[in-house]
Amino acid sequence: MSTSINEIKERNARSYKLILLFAMVSMFMMFAGLTSAFVVSKSRADWVKDFQLPSAFYYSTVAILCCSITFHLAKKAIQKDKRSATTSFLLATFALGIVFVILQFAGFRQIVDSGYFFTGSASSITTTFLYIVTIVHLAHLAGGLISLLIIIYNHFKQKYNSTQTLGIELGAMYWHFLDFLWVYLFLFLYFFK
Repeated sequence: MSTSINEIKERNARSYKLILLFAMVSMFMMFAGLTSAFVVSKSRADWVKDFQLPSAFYYSTVAILCCSITFHLAKKAIQKDKRSATTSFLLATFALGIVFVILQFAGFRQIVDSGYFFTGSASSITTTFLYIVTIVHLAHLAGGLISLLIIIYNHFKQKYNSTQTLGIELGAMYWHFLDFLWVYLFLFLYFFK
């Protein structure tokens, strides 16, 4: 009994998606552990009770939500073989990802300008945890930006079309996960004071 090429492609696609899903669950569990440690640390004497998130974090949240939208639109465009629209949406996703990173660092600057520090004797457990959580998220986002560059490169090499969208689908899954993860972290940091 011979297996068709389409069956092999579908099996490979399912395998890649499952591997990515396991990786995302592992990442989420790591962040759940970090936020749990954040909760436990609230009883410490150096906990800052009136700490406010910097305004740049609000704008970065909008940027990453827009990333998910543009990546979704890129996936829909390639499924209809609209190459130029796909290109525009992929490049917009990359640009918005860079804006997100810039705004995160602007947020760090706003925190320091407010008199709070992440390390050293002037730091508090609140700002240290905030820094760790956001830096770890940024590290995962850096992986997303690298994978997005690979997707853009492969798109320019015409490796994607309406019948071959796996790379863009995997990239979109990861970006949606990064989006969900940041919204979870942002809401957690906003409401848990």
